[in-house]
Amino acid sequence: MKSEDLIKYWIQSSDRDYESMMKNYETKQYTWALFIGHLVLEKLLKGIYAKVNKEKPYPPKIHNLNILAEKCGLKLNAKQEKILFTCNSFNISARYEDYKNEFYERCTEEYVTEQINNIKEVRGWLKEQLM
Repeated sequence: MKSEDLIKYWIQSSDRDYESMMKNYETKQYTWALFIGHLVLEKLLKGIYAKVNKEKPYPPKIHNLNILAEKCGLKLNAKQEKILFTCNSFNISARYEDYKNEFYERCTEEYVTEQINNIKEVRGWLKEQLM
């Protein structure tokens, strides 16, 4: 697959996940909303990776958002770095049993609303990088 096709694939997949994240948020399925929010950002970062690595556009099979951003050559500000770092925990916490209880307790409406807004903010910035 060419770089352009991969970029399109990652954007479309991220956009579908964004819709799913919002539906989960609206129905108060907070842990899944944040888990999917991690995917929204991960897929956009992989699209950026494909954009900046046209010769070898397939991104590494990793899920750490900060490392993906680094491999894309993105210059994150401190707030963006912190948001990505926090979102990394959503991938782990929603997936593994030993983290789930603590994650459920952390996912109050107030906390999740703040994190959804952070994901939206970074999502917008990442989409700008894909233009």
